[in-house]
Amino acid sequence: MPLIRLSDVTKIYGAENKHPFTALAGVSLQIEAGEFAAIMGPSGSGKSTLMHILGCLDTPTTGEYHLEGDNVDRLRGDQLAAIRNKKIGFVFQGFNLIPRTNAVENVELPMLYSNTPPEERRRRAAEALRRMGLAGWEGNRPNELSGGQQQRVAIARAIVNDAPLILADEPTGNLDTKTSAEIMELFVRINREEGKTIILVTHEADIAAYSRRIIRVRDGLIVDDERREGR
Repeated sequence: MPLIRLSDVTKIYGAENKHPFTALAGVSLQIEAGEFAAIMGPSGSGKSTLMHILGCLDTPTTGEYHLEGDNVDRLRGDQLAAIRNKKIGFVFQGFNLIPRTNAVENVELPMLYSNTPPEERRRRAAEALRRMGLAGWEGNRPNELSGGQQQRVAIARAIVNDAPLILADEPTGNLDTKTSAEIMELFVRINREEGKTIILVTHEADIAAYSRRIIRVRDGLIVDDERREGR
């Protein structure tokens, strides 16, 4: 059973209007557990909509989305929130850290929603930061960290609940070339050593080159699906 299976998924915005916009025009896709895939496409191609559906942040207009065998497009809002918390870790271009809380508190956030005891939350968050090379930085707030360090905190937050799927939306978009390479090496390590399935959206070919599969999207359709060795 694939980790992800999309079957003829469409997404139409403003379907009730005279001029609806079709963001996805019938996408079918399978991704196996442990894959590292990049989704590429020009602006308006549908790649962000595809990522939102994969992350249970949006639902298809038609078609089906199965995640670990569950038909998630039929679930209610609270059920989708539970899926996001347990099965998906998110990493965004803008880091999305809470400014007033320190690094370890930011990493603890997903565990607040799963009722993890406080001592266990702190232990697991500190361990996730250590794995990201941030031991000793637990008490620092986001404005006391570099961009690369903030993204490492965000990755620690994404993996702390041991979710099988990591979705990264332009994760190096706000970083310089050297730091971008360091962040991508972290993703490679998480994929290879921990077996996490990683899907990232990027418009940069050198970032996509770290993946072992490149899925190209244009006009709401998958136009190319290339499997490769990865950097």
